[in-house]
Amino acid sequence: MKRLFALLATFATVLGLTAAFGPQASAATGCKVEYTVASQWQGGFQAGVKITNLGVPVSGWTLRFAMPDAGQKVAQGWNATWSQSGSAVTAVGVDWNRTLATGGVADLGFSGTFTGANPKPTAFTLNGVACTGSVDEPAPDPVAGTPVEVNGQLHVCGVHLCNQYNRPVQLRGMSTHGIQWFGRCYDAASLDALANDWKSDLLRISMYVQEDGYETDPAGFTNRVNALVDMAEARGMYALIDFHTLTPGDPNYNLDRARTFFASVAARNAGKKNVIYEIANEPNGVSWSAVKSYAERVIPVVRAADPDGVVIVGTRGWSSLGVSDGSDESEVVNNPVNATNLMYAFHFYAASHKDSYRSTLSRAASRLPLFVTEFGTVSATGGGAMDVASTTAWLDLLDQLKISYANWTYSDAPESSAAFRPGTCGGGDYSGSGVLTESGALLKNRISTPDSFPTS
Repeated sequence: MKRLFALLATFATVLGLTAAFGPQASAATGCKVEYTVASQWQGGFQAGVKITNLGVPVSGWTLRFAMPDAGQKVAQGWNATWSQSGSAVTAVGVDWNRTLATGGVADLGFSGTFTGANPKPTAFTLNGVACTGSVDEPAPDPVAGTPVEVNGQLHVCGVHLCNQYNRPVQLRGMSTHGIQWFGRCYDAASLDALANDWKSDLLRISMYVQEDGYETDPAGFTNRVNALVDMAEARGMYALIDFHTLTPGDPNYNLDRARTFFASVAARNAGKKNVIYEIANEPNGVSWSAVKSYAERVIPVVRAADPDGVVIVGTRGWSSLGVSDGSDESEVVNNPVNATNLMYAFHFYAASHKDSYRSTLSRAASRLPLFVTEFGTVSATGGGAMDVASTTAWLDLLDQLKISYANWTYSDAPESSAAFRPGTCGGGDYSGSGVLTESGALLKNRISTPDSFPTS
């Protein structure tokens, strides 16, 4: 359902490595490591370590480096198994990243403590071989234009979301809360801030079906969704139309409503390049075969009006690919929806869903087109404390896999998942740091970094 702490100014030191991955590797094997301090505070810091395999594929890796100051300690790490003895730090690959193909990347990170100075680590080795050399590769300049101007009509190619140049892209954005409750949060000023200050690629429009939503006023809610699609389009953002079914969990309960709604919005928006259709939010308490049956009856309705729009279908266990029901991605891999230009939704809440969920996502990403249409930085209730380490591990993994995401929630709801402090919406200021929650500050920092949309 719904939810960290602002990452401050980032600087990066890039160490180009021409070392072998293991004792049997040839001299041509090598890698690049980027060590980045993302934020620093009194006595503490957060750092990222990005490994890029420049040589032959490897299965299993161990990274070692030395803390140059005796006061520097790893407190908590992610995306690897971390340990420290004296000044020596070790990170060992885990299930979802231990195999690195040529060009493959593993993004690791840790939070640490220090006393005195905080110099960068030294003496990096990979599988016991010293890492030497230097490579400085500046990031490519971002392409001018809004996300929709650059990428145009999106489509699914293989397991990726691809742009008009048939190249994989990652969209990063925010989800509304229920528009029946927080409509005041989605006016011209707030969407200007989302597009221009947050530099968001997309707006997920969460239209609840029950809970005082669509079923109470189908025409009125359809018009509200269409208006937000237009507002996103005017600002160059993609609009993800979310048919937000939650209770009851069987989407077939709302089959007739879904067919009516999607026939209308698809016909009205078919000529737009910015629309993506999410036809079932979080199926729960229902089998995958029932969800698949629903999807195969709704998708033709969309296709009849909009043959080019990307469609996303939720998965079993609150869109966890079945993990929350004790299953895994195999049920979808072995029995996929009979449709094209289709993606599958995956949801997580960082404080509740950790390694087993990340392992499932990583495995599934090589077999299925995935889109994280909703995630939070806190627990699955939408409340509680942020989990900085887990959220960072998740976002690093999504970046690595080029999986698009929308964070819950761009609202001032009285819950720690909200991006804005209560009372912000309707006040006109959506840009100042004082209106952001800890979760909002972290997400704004991640989303507002330049996109790297390929155009050739």
